[in-house]
Amino acid sequence: MPPTPRFRQGAGRPCLDFIRTLRHRGSPDAVEELPDAGALLAWVRQCGPRIPAGGSADAAHARALREAVHALIAAARAGRTPDAHSVDRVNAAAAHPVPVPHLDPTGHLVWQADDPVRATLALVARDALDLVTSPSLTRLRHCAGPTCGALFLDISRPGNRRWCSMGTCGNRAKKETLRGRKDSGGVRPR
Repeated sequence: MPPTPRFRQGAGRPCLDFIRTLRHRGSPDAVEELPDAGALLAWVRQCGPRIPAGGSADAAHARALREAVHALIAAARAGRTPDAHSVDRVNAAAAHPVPVPHLDPTGHLVWQADDPVRATLALVARDALDLVTSPSLTRLRHCAGPTCGALFLDISRPGNRRWCSMGTCGNRAKKETLRGRKDSGGVRPR
């Protein structure tokens, strides 16, 4: 059985999964998921292309990039010009070489990078730049979960997805609604 993923994924874009490494952003319950180099390496192994481990795992640099990506996305969503510091940081990260795919002798896809962490962060930065300049920006949503608030890309046909994950936030909200109906003696509508 594969291990349980440590980091949340499924926001619809790598840059959105990356900014989710600060859970409950802006609340007193905020949780830092990239406190050190080991956590950053674990995120790269779980969320990046399958590259042999190694490279410079500077967690402080990664957190600064994450906040710059978040600021860039927030500014774009609000129709504001992003701050120059965030733009410079994301552009600098995007300028690094990205992982390169090739087939090994057995026909399996293998990714290579001299610095796997920096290469994965370059992919994240490039994805953020693409997102803030694409029509997909209008499909970004905040999770309706009262304790979540994560951003996700709503690719549903009607464009009315409410939760970052039906398996976590959506399920929790539905259970709370049902519990509230039972506590108030209400009858569930058909």
